[in-house]
Amino acid sequence: MNGFEKFELAVAVNETDHILGGAHAPATLVEYGDFECPNCKQAAPAVRLMLAHFKERLRFVFRHFPLEEAHPHALLAAQAAEAAGAQGKFWPMHDLLFENQSRLQMKQLRAYAQRLELDMTRYDLEIADDVYLQRIREHFDSGVRSGVHGTPTFFVNGLLCDVSYGLQALKRGIEAALSA
Repeated sequence: MNGFEKFELAVAVNETDHILGGAHAPATLVEYGDFECPNCKQAAPAVRLMLAHFKERLRFVFRHFPLEEAHPHALLAAQAAEAAGAQGKFWPMHDLLFENQSRLQMKQLRAYAQRLELDMTRYDLEIADDVYLQRIREHFDSGVRSGVHGTPTFFVNGLLCDVSYGLQALKRGIEAALSA
């Protein structure tokens, strides 16, 4: 088995996604993640290593899949990331949220926004008005339609990559996609 399952990405990568790496990279890694998920936190450095290793041949997309019943702060953290993204700072907020995973309450998220020098009036209004809730729900729904059940779940070039036995499968999946 090559680590790929029959599930395919239901929603193609598009201009509304948060993307690291070149737009024309031959391999695309999509993660459905949850900022309060310990496994997602463990996967984040591995993803960075993959980006460094494959360089311009790989791009990375993060989509929200907050598991609200298990992680009560995940949805609010996703909203904070989206609010930061609207001000061009999604990836710095992404990293801060994983670095501070045990501290994702409203007051702490606001402090991270201040640390990133976001426009706090805008941030506060967008969080209070749930401006990004629909976008997060759309990510979640696209994950469900793609066969996502938990986090992190990865897709390489649109195909589900089984990493249940370790993230080494991810590297093999990217290598297979690049050689296809």
